[in-house]
Amino acid sequence: MSLTESQTRYVNFYTDFAFKKLFGTEVNKDLLISFLNSLFDGKEVIEDLQYLNAEHLGHAMAERKAVFDVYCKNDKGEKFLIEMQKAEQSYFIDRSIYYSTFPIQEQAPKGKWNFELKRVYTIGILNFIFNEKDPNYMHHEVKLMEINKKEIFFDKLTYIYLEMPKFRKEKSELVTVFDKWLYAIKHLGDLEERPAELKEAIFKRLFEQAEIANFTAEERYDYRESQKNFWDLNNVIETAEMKGRVKGIAEGRAEGIAEGEYNKALDIARNLKSYGMPMSQIIAMTGLSEDDINVL
Repeated sequence: MSLTESQTRYVNFYTDFAFKKLFGTEVNKDLLISFLNSLFDGKEVIEDLQYLNAEHLGHAMAERKAVFDVYCKNDKGEKFLIEMQKAEQSYFIDRSIYYSTFPIQEQAPKGKWNFELKRVYTIGILNFIFNEKDPNYMHHEVKLMEINKKEIFFDKLTYIYLEMPKFRKEKSELVTVFDKWLYAIKHLGDLEERPAELKEAIFKRLFEQAEIANFTAEERYDYRESQKNFWDLNNVIETAEMKGRVKGIAEGRAEGIAEGEYNKALDIARNLKSYGMPMSQIIAMTGLSEDDINVL
C-alpha cells in the first residue's frame, strides 16, 4: 500500500501532475528522451524533442476534440503521443487509435502534397492489465501487418502499451536502463531514497525533480489535488471490482458452481465482522445471507 502524500518523499508518477511535470515540461525533457531511447533500444534514437500543443480539435468546431497527456516531435518530424492510463476504460484501444489519427491528419500541408507521412508513435503507460492471457507479457508493440505473410505491412504507425502491474522485477534484477525506468515509474512514490541500482545521472535528475520538498507552494498544492484525484479513482475502481466479485459469487452459489468463491465471501465477511461493520453493509458487500454471516 502506498504511503500518504505527507509521508512520501517523492511524487506518485501515476498522478497527472507528476506525469506531466516529469515527462511533459521543457525543463525535464531530458527525462522523457532518456525513457523513449531506453524503450526503443536503438531502433529509434532521439536527440531532441519539441513539445506540441496537446489539445486538438476536429475539422469543424462541433467535432469532438482530443487532449493528449504529452505530445511532441523529434528533429525528423516524427510524432510521439505519450499517455498515462490510470484505469481501464471501455474501448481504450479504440480511443488510442482515434487519438493517433490527429498527428496523422495534421501532416497534410496546404496545397500540393504527395501523401508521404512521418512516423507516429502512440505510447501508453498503463496502470492496469488489459491482457490476462499471459501474466508476464507486459510490453506490447503493434504495427499494421500482412496477416498471411506475417510481415509488417506499414511501419510508420506504431502503438506501444506497457502493462505496468505485470512489471515485477526487483532492484537486484534490473539490467537495462529500460528496466530501471519501469522500476522508477512503478515505485517512485513509495521510495525513501534513490536506489543504488539506479546510479545513472538521468535518475539522479529524476529523483531531484520528483522530490516534493523541492516544489513551490503552488506545486505542492497542485500535487496534493492530483494525488487526491488518483486516490478517489482507485477507490471507485476497487468498489466496482468488489461489487462485480460479489455479484458473481451470489450468482455462482445460486447455480451451485462457485463453492470456492462462496468460501472467499465467507472469509471477507468474517474480516468485515471483526472490524464491527454493520450486518446490512456486510450483506451488501459480500452477497451472503444474514444466516450465513451469523454463524461466523
